[in-house]
Order: sequence, then C-alpha cells, then structure tokens
Amino acid sequence: MADDENKETQANKENKESLALTELEANEGEAPKDDQPITANDLDAVYGIPVEVAAVLGKAEMQVSHLLKLGRGAVIELDRKVGEAIDIYVNNRLVARGEVVVVEDRLGITMTEIIKSDRNT
Repeated sequence: MADDENKETQANKENKESLALTELEANEGEAPKDDQPITANDLDAVYGIPVEVAAVLGKAEMQVSHLLKLGRGAVIELDRKVGEAIDIYVNNRLVARGEVVVVEDRLGITMTEIIKSDRNT
C-alpha cells in the first residue's frame, strides 16, 4: 500500500514539473499551449497592484538661481501651448496623451491617444 502511495506521489510530482516546464517554455505574447484564452480570473493577482499615474502639463528648464528667485504668484512658462495634449505616464512610462477636464470641483484627464511602445524598453 505504501508503495502505491509513493508511485502516486511521484506521478503527481512529474505532472507538476511537466506543467511548470510547459508554462516556462511559452514565449512572451504567445497563447498558452492548451489554446485556452486568458480570462479575468487569471489576472486577479495583478489587479490589486498599485501603479503611479502622472499627467504632465508641460516642462520647463531654468537655473537654480532663477528658481530661488521665484515667489508667490510667479508664472513658469511651460513648453506646451494651450489646448495641446498632455502626456500621461504610468510608472514613469509614457502610455497616453489626453486633455485636461473638470470633474465637479476637481481636475481630471481624458485620454485621446494611446501610445503603443516596445515592451522591452
């Protein structure tokens, strides 16, 4: 009886190792070997991961001496024009462009363009 249990345990280990190898052998962007599509349940583990989203209205360069002279009410001219799209970054990666909107008494952004980039950069 113990011999049967050992054979069953060994078979389970081999099945798990086979499954792990199959998963590792799949190339990035390739469908799983069993041709089953990825479902929302498969992604549950990543849905709770926090990301930082930043909307950049524009940028400016200046010397530290000029920065130190700025006071209340000072205006810093940015490199963007009124109405020009703003950049939307997720974890410091440019992912979209959009427009500033007002939502009740807060600012928001509307995405107008999704930026497709190489995932390896």
